Amino acid sequence: MSHYGEVSENPVTGERAICLTDPFEHPDQVLVSHLFVAPGGRVAAAHLHPGLRERFHVPAGQVGFRIGEEEHVLGPGESAEVPPQTLHDWWQLGDEEASVVVEVEPGVRFVQLVGTLFGLARDGKSDAKGLPKPLQLAVTVSEFRDTIVIASPPPWVQRIAFGLLAPIGRARGLEPYYQRYIDSEVVVEPDPAALALLDGNGRLRRD
Repeated sequence: MSHYGEVSENPVTGERAICLTDPFEHPDQVLVSHLFVAPGGRVAAAHLHPGLRERFHVPAGQVGFRIGEEEHVLGPGESAEVPPQTLHDWWQLGDEEASVVVEVEPGVRFVQLVGTLFGLARDGKSDAKGLPKPLQLAVTVSEFRDTIVIASPPPWVQRIAFGLLAPIGRARGLEPYYQRYIDSEVVVEPDPAALALLDGNGRLRRD
């Protein structure tokens, strides 16, 4: 079943994402989403992706980015790219909802991870920043260490702490990701203007 047009929301981080390309169907597993970020919204934690490349294009509003050691403010028509293994963070700026088209390659594991984080937040199973509670975080991050590494606590602390907590979480029935959170019953027709930003291969245009 295609995820095209499915909507996923995170009430804690203020994000609402609409799927424009389904990585489960795309030949290169590319995910492109149209992300809306409410005033005050931001990603749950600074992080890096060991094997993923992200590209961001802002059609409306403003978004602050920290990519490596550099900080940027992107407004309408501006873009940024985050290579693999690059620590980054981002947040909405101003009173206007930000509109961001995000490309992730490869995107299958990313969908499973982020869909689960959003769903846990909707069910009240995350902290004030949008991260899962400790046992669930240990189970999920241990499974998805090829997809995401959060900045804090330091990776060596995470390896020890999550190595101890993850088996306890799994013994209590926690799973790394939940399909019920990945498949959304809310489906909309994506914004034609957002779709126009994609090329014939279902990627963000580079021009």
